[in-house]
Amino acid sequence: MEAVVVSSSPPVAKNERAITSNGGGGGSHYKKNRIQVSNTKKPLFFYVNLAKRYMRQHSEVELSALGMAIATVVTISEILKNHGLAIEKKLVTSTVDMKDENKGRLVQKAKIEILLGKTENFDNLVAKAAAAVAVAAPATASTDVASAVNVGVDDKKENEGVQPNSSTA
Repeated sequence: MEAVVVSSSPPVAKNERAITSNGGGGGSHYKKNRIQVSNTKKPLFFYVNLAKRYMRQHSEVELSALGMAIATVVTISEILKNHGLAIEKKLVTSTVDMKDENKGRLVQKAKIEILLGKTENFDNLVAKAAAAVAVAAPATASTDVASAVNVGVDDKKENEGVQPNSSTA
């Protein structure tokens, strides 16, 4: 079930609770460094890599989700923190009133916003990872080509010994 906001104004947040470490700042309606995560549209690591790119550009990223996608946002955040790429600056949970398009009534949805900042060694870790991928990529490409050529040869050899089945049953 997907919920859609009926009005063009931002959703009204109720019961907002914030856990803050290292400040936070006010909320704006559109942020260039905000990723609104869905658990149905893209794979998990699409969002992890997008968050890394946003942190490289803006030095922080805000991950946001509603309802069932909250678990995905928490997982993305934990992956980035466990790899030493991000620190949690702010975490906000709230409840948002939304109109259910199927039933036409207001429903409350849980919402989470996690603000992550770059760690001191973010740039070094990302550079090391990029170098490791660059070194591994040529070896993988040549191995894939060789295995593809061998598979083609093996298939041809197997097909030479096969006789068409002409018996009738």
